[in-house]
Amino acid sequence: MPKPSDTPARSKRAGSQLTPDAIIEASLRIAARGSEDAFTVRRLGEELGADPTAIYRHFRDKDELLLSVADRTLGEVLDSIPEGLDWKGRLRALADGSLEVALKYPVVGSTMASRTTRRPNEFRVVELILGAVTEAGLDGAEAAVHYRMVGDSLLAYVGQRAAYLLFDPDVREADESSWSREYRLVDPQGFPHITRLSTQLAEVTDEQIFLARVEALITAIEKRVETLRATSASSRE
Repeated sequence: MPKPSDTPARSKRAGSQLTPDAIIEASLRIAARGSEDAFTVRRLGEELGADPTAIYRHFRDKDELLLSVADRTLGEVLDSIPEGLDWKGRLRALADGSLEVALKYPVVGSTMASRTTRRPNEFRVVELILGAVTEAGLDGAEAAVHYRMVGDSLLAYVGQRAAYLLFDPDVREADESSWSREYRLVDPQGFPHITRLSTQLAEVTDEQIFLARVEALITAIEKRVETLRATSASSRE
């Protein structure tokens, strides 16, 4: 199959034209409606009013389309980050933007939690995180490891949240209510800590979890910088 091209390809329906951008935008519209079939040619053909097979004139297969769409969502994340932030602010803004966009396009966010787009906006995200950990005081292998720690942790969390939105509402309701029902009914002798903290467990919010996770990542970077500086100072004595 030919590689994506910017040249419009005529569909079998008179007057309609397709471009890679038009196909990506159609996929995002479908994904934003919470649909899991944003990357099927049949669904895209319906959305575009075009012959589904025309999509393959621009994308080799479904996976290439997915990666291109995912990279476009990373562009949305990057556009949400204000200028002039310090390294902590940039990581917090990246985390906030990543979650917001993943929840906006849950099928994309959930799928890409374990993928890499290998495209320009992903490179920009990697550059942002590497720049942040370098500004914090890490370099070399330490910077690389802590970049992966931040990137993989954010992908895992936002992917989990996005995937959850794809479950049926009754499934989500059962899971969410378990903290105030089943967990309150466990055997106190067998599960003393759950029993003691049952009220607090039921009151935990997704926002609290997300904030704690992001701040823990930042703290881990700060602690590692402190340890490395202390070790370096000790070796010079």
